Amino acid sequence: MKILYHHRTRADDGQAVHIRSLQKAFRDAGHVVHEVGLVKQGEQEEEASEDSGSSWGWVSHLPRFLLELAEFGYSGLARRRILTEARTFQPDFIYERYAFGNAGGLLAASRLGIPFVLEVNSPLVDELSKTRGLSLKSAARRIELAVFKGATRVCVVTQVLGDILVGMGVDPERVVVTPNGVHPELFEYENIGGRPACRARSRRDLGLPSEPKEGELVLGFVGYFRDWHRLDFVVELLAKPGLSGLRLVIVGEGPAGDSLREQAVKLGVSERVHFPGPRRHDRIPELLTAFDIALMPAINAYASALKLHEYMAARLPVIAPDQPNLYEVVEHGKSALLVPSGDGPALERAVRSLADDPALRHLLGQNAFEQIGRLGLTWKANAERVVQVAKGLVGKSS
Repeated sequence: MKILYHHRTRADDGQAVHIRSLQKAFRDAGHVVHEVGLVKQGEQEEEASEDSGSSWGWVSHLPRFLLELAEFGYSGLARRRILTEARTFQPDFIYERYAFGNAGGLLAASRLGIPFVLEVNSPLVDELSKTRGLSLKSAARRIELAVFKGATRVCVVTQVLGDILVGMGVDPERVVVTPNGVHPELFEYENIGGRPACRARSRRDLGLPSEPKEGELVLGFVGYFRDWHRLDFVVELLAKPGLSGLRLVIVGEGPAGDSLREQAVKLGVSERVHFPGPRRHDRIPELLTAFDIALMPAINAYASALKLHEYMAARLPVIAPDQPNLYEVVEHGKSALLVPSGDGPALERAVRSLADDPALRHLLGQNAFEQIGRLGLTWKANAERVVQVAKGLVGKSS
């Protein structure tokens, strides 16, 4: 099939990973993908054109009111660009990653008379209202609802998110769950140089001795970290009796960094808390071999965590929040240990149980890896889900 993939993402973060990975999966399956975006993320695309690169950086510095107007105004630009590209490319359907205030893909698909498949990772009006704040919330809500309800199909990353959209008025028959995924082959030890050698290299890269001391275990976190991720609980438990053999490695960056460093110094554990900084995403499979226990202390209620699936693919035992969106992926005591979000003592108990039980660590890690295949938590499976849906739509009225 011919897929016109539209997005408005400029960041080189988890969003970009999702975009690149899904496009690769489409192409690997033999489909033709043409990307339209402010900055092209596809691995096989040419460099972004002059009107789609860093020249848009000024927009993010606008006052909130003007920023929202610019985001709304992007719909017209997107519609024109998609229609222009579609004249030559002749797509079977448009696949779009939902962006705040953007109706461009819907408008273009309506004009072209082809299916519009919308990927939704969060209800952005609600999310942005709580984070950056919105000046034009009513207008944003109207646009969001029109796009959600107008899409031929809506791909949501969790059923929890799907239920939220259905509650907003989206036809449940149009909702399809396509969670974040992984390319499992990238995590196979033979593809990253063998586990022992890779583990030693990764430990050095992350600021650890090549070989661990007797009884030493590494707790690891990957990603952008804010205060609400509650990594402060983890720093605190390093100072608890009986846990002096633990190290914490936080791969990434985020606004909580300074406070975590100060906390580690205050508690006298700074030598066992490591901040190696961000790493390219293609390094993650290798770096995860340095971890003994993977952490995800908090996640919002509707998200599909990319880091969780990567931890699972790396056969790591995971400690994660006890909440419904994760029930869709893991089972407590079998493929992860789930603890109530925000419960420091429960997190400590989970860490102690894994630290004291190598067999449990192995069992959870192996079961988590097998869960990837059972549930189809791969980009390949996601591409297949999307294409299967689209095949039933092509040639029909949306």
